[in-house]
Amino acid sequence: MNMKLNSSLTTLTNTSKNPFFRFIHYSISLKFISNTVLCVPHIAHNLFDKIPHRPTTLKEHNQLLFSYSRDKQTKEALNLFVSLLHSSLQPDESTLSCVFNICAGSLDGKLGRQVHCQCVKFGLVDHVSVGTSLVDMYMKTENVNDGRRVFDEMGERNVVSWTSLLAGYSWNGLYGYVWELFCQMQYEGVLPNRYTVSTVIAALVNEGVVGIGLQVHAMVVKHGFEEAIPVFNSLISLYSRLGMLRDARDVFDKMEIRDWVTWNSMIAGYVRNGQDLEVFEIFNKMQLAGVKPTHMTFASVIKSCASLRELALVKLMQCKALKSGFTTDQIVITALMVALSKCKEMDDALSLFSLMEEGKNVVSWTAMISGCLQNGGNDQAVNLFSQMRREGVKPNHFTYSAILTVHYPVFVSEMHAEVIKTNYERSSSVGTALLDAYVKLGNTIDAVKVFEIIEAKDLMAWSAMLAGYAQTGETEEAAKLFHQLIKEGIKPNEFTFSSVINACASPTAAAEQGKQFHAYAIKMRLNNALCVSSALVTMYAKRGNIDSAHEVFKRQKERDLVSWNSMISGYSQHGQAKKALEVFDEMQKRNMDVDAVTFIGVITACTHAGLVEKGQKYFNSMINDHHINPTMKHYSCMIDLYSRAGMLEKAMGIINEMPFPPGATVWRTLLGAARVHRNVELGELAAEKLISLQPEDSAAYVLLSNMYAAAGNWQERTNVRKLMDKRKVKKEPGYSWIEVKNKTYSFLAGDLTHPLSNQIYSKLSELSIRLKDAGYQPDTKNVFHDIEDEQKETILSHHSERLAIAFGLIATPPEIPIQIVKNLRVCGDCHNFTKLVSLVEQRYIVVRDSNRFHHFKDGLCSCGDYW
Repeated sequence: MNMKLNSSLTTLTNTSKNPFFRFIHYSISLKFISNTVLCVPHIAHNLFDKIPHRPTTLKEHNQLLFSYSRDKQTKEALNLFVSLLHSSLQPDESTLSCVFNICAGSLDGKLGRQVHCQCVKFGLVDHVSVGTSLVDMYMKTENVNDGRRVFDEMGERNVVSWTSLLAGYSWNGLYGYVWELFCQMQYEGVLPNRYTVSTVIAALVNEGVVGIGLQVHAMVVKHGFEEAIPVFNSLISLYSRLGMLRDARDVFDKMEIRDWVTWNSMIAGYVRNGQDLEVFEIFNKMQLAGVKPTHMTFASVIKSCASLRELALVKLMQCKALKSGFTTDQIVITALMVALSKCKEMDDALSLFSLMEEGKNVVSWTAMISGCLQNGGNDQAVNLFSQMRREGVKPNHFTYSAILTVHYPVFVSEMHAEVIKTNYERSSSVGTALLDAYVKLGNTIDAVKVFEIIEAKDLMAWSAMLAGYAQTGETEEAAKLFHQLIKEGIKPNEFTFSSVINACASPTAAAEQGKQFHAYAIKMRLNNALCVSSALVTMYAKRGNIDSAHEVFKRQKERDLVSWNSMISGYSQHGQAKKALEVFDEMQKRNMDVDAVTFIGVITACTHAGLVEKGQKYFNSMINDHHINPTMKHYSCMIDLYSRAGMLEKAMGIINEMPFPPGATVWRTLLGAARVHRNVELGELAAEKLISLQPEDSAAYVLLSNMYAAAGNWQERTNVRKLMDKRKVKKEPGYSWIEVKNKTYSFLAGDLTHPLSNQIYSKLSELSIRLKDAGYQPDTKNVFHDIEDEQKETILSHHSERLAIAFGLIATPPEIPIQIVKNLRVCGDCHNFTKLVSLVEQRYIVVRDSNRFHHFKDGLCSCGDYW
């Protein structure tokens, strides 16, 4: 038996090359030896006789034990303790306190429990120092309940005991309990020391509590801890984390003695709050004060270099880190890789990554993957991610959150499966990234499923889901989700409001919803946040209230490009070309940056006002002065500009000169213009191209059919209709919507489903008589059927927008504007009809058709009859 035991111990403690593996084996053998002391004493005696220079007194044992503990010689310390148990000496409170500290340092809870049993056996568990060490051991080995139980059962508790308990809760991330226990400690008459206060402040840093932090600072002064460096270091971290940099700097400046932690805390505070220039000021002062920068100093300063995108500074810090001997430090190397990536030096970042001597960990892999993604290297990022897994490095939630910004449909599905397999689907950060990927792909069904699975939904998850609904125009779902968020006690921020307001910009959204969220944003004092005010400008412009859009725009203290572009596009869509161009001129005077979207708005404004020469001038200026390459949208705008003006040859010239094949929008625009200007030959060409690109889209067939009808070629019209039937292409029905008292009503041509149909048609009959008395003559050319004019007049009188307008007249008071949304282009006769209705009824009518807004007032339209 002796031989077997000796052999086992030799194997366990000597043969394994992995220190952790050896320690685990050693712990197992120690448990066996401890039991052997009680049941087979002579075997244990043989084992420990081999220890050289064995101490003979308890004092010598304790001194050697403390020495081993201080030097992190865990194995030797535990060997010595077992030797003591075997000897005739009895451990005292100092012995057991030291052993518990060793167990805590090695995070071995099982071994700690065994020593706890020995502690009970020797009757030392009630000693304050032993109890305190026990609390510390259980807390550090994540046995919070056991640690608290030991603390509650202690007969005597001092400030060290309380500090161990507070530090234990903080160690385990239970910061919310720390302040409550700290108050209880003082209530029981135990005064804190500097270590207690440092522990409490560190917990408050993580909890983010401003008011309590100020109270603690007052208490620091009250108890005379002004000279305690750790306390003031903690205060600097607290104020920095709370964004109170002036207070942090005030504490820093008042310190007569500073250690390297002080300097690092101040530097980290400035980095965290984006005060990058101040970072370099403190870094230089640190060097002048003779304090040697640590690896954390370099990591923080390099992070500021990355934020500034200053490659020269990054290279300088790389040289300084090299000189200081930190070029093999993983934290410093990772910070350098991130900085080089942000400065678009991906080759250098990848070279640094490949030269890492130590094994690459998940942090460095994630940093490299993120760098590739930031620089548009999606494929490279995916390859790195695959290589990381092949090398056995497991992705964490940061890795998954980063790689899920690659929005390849198949890849997202594969990553979803892997996320489920690794149990990250319920994680808020990974779940949010996954649902955002589905949103970007237009898949709100799967996005909702992912959202529902996330366990602890944070504000980012809610905002991402709201943004998804905004993207797809699902206003009602967005509003429901927002109210659900409020019910669950989550406070919305400016991004939440921006998302839900964007959802209210949908053409089918209730007009009052956007106003309600605007009011709520004012109540929460978030209406002036840039992203909220920009969303409001867009929402009001798209919902037909251009005056409110301008009011919000005018009150913005600061404006971003989204605000300016929304205002230009808004005026453009509302037929106010002059105001749109005035906004653009103001941008130019303020030297504001412009982009491709700006010029789409400007050229569209010229298109809707027939300003052909100005549109051409702006298009040329975009290319020559602003060096913006025209996209398909810009060419489509130019083709629309020429087509509306009847300059079809110039439109064809643009099509022939484009550097890429024309899309469906281009041919649809040309076909519509050919119909208006009755150019059958060009219309046939455009229709042929459009049908070849989108054979199931009814627009091409309908426009071609109407063009033949307008030209009186009824046979060709019939052929087109037969082709539609053969290919099972159905014409999109014309709908019109109107909102009355927060309820939306829809109408089809000749609709009889509305409960007030009799009153609606009665109102139309009355209007017909009054308008004819005012000189109105139905334009039957807008009815593309080979029937009698009388029948054509009847069809015209029952168009969907007329039904909606009649309903609006009988259902709303005279001072309320009538707002109609139509899914198709308004016909010429309905346009004339609405102008006269606005005159005889003295009503303000706004119609949003598929192209633009028409504002009818006093018999005139904002489009100037050019649309």
